Amino acid sequence: MSHKRLILGMTGASGAPYGLCILEECLRQGHTVHLVVSEAGWRVLMEEHGWEVQERERCFTKRYGHLPGTLVYHPLKDIGATIASGSFQTDGMIVAPCSMASLAKLAHGLSSNLLERAADVMIKENKPLIIVPREMPLSAIHLENMLKLSRCGVSIVPAMPAFYHQPSSIEDMVRFVAGKVLDLLKIDHQLYQRWEGGR
Repeated sequence: MSHKRLILGMTGASGAPYGLCILEECLRQGHTVHLVVSEAGWRVLMEEHGWEVQERERCFTKRYGHLPGTLVYHPLKDIGATIASGSFQTDGMIVAPCSMASLAKLAHGLSSNLLERAADVMIKENKPLIIVPREMPLSAIHLENMLKLSRCGVSIVPAMPAFYHQPSSIEDMVRFVAGKVLDLLKIDHQLYQRWEGGR
């Protein structure tokens, strides 16, 4: 297995478990993950996971620092961070979860913080960008923005777990979506059971 360098952005949509599952699996496999979280993303971590988010970098290092991979945390306002440059070498970026506001900014080339800038760089450099939008129902505006990004080469992975593998927990459903993201990055994993044909 080759070592990968990835970027993970987490925004303010409900669905923090998707991003955390991707982060944990990548670090468990020894990959390097550059992490950036939006202000609303921190609010979601507090609401959905009960995290105390005053010491932001420590929130992640105390939970994932024991894993063999390398976690590099970037403050949202650090627009001069390495991941803001097109010269930064990476195997891909994931935005999970991706709010409709963040999706709209990406679709229109607007970057007002490091997360949006890093994603904009992925698009202009033709590097893999995968977004996990989490909203329902979807308006025509949402769909048009997704179509625009798809035409730019962005992979859209809606948070839509399958049920053929008979999930028995929320974790099973989260792992399915996370696994589909890792499939696109060609990262082997055992997060979900693959379809092997009818019984």
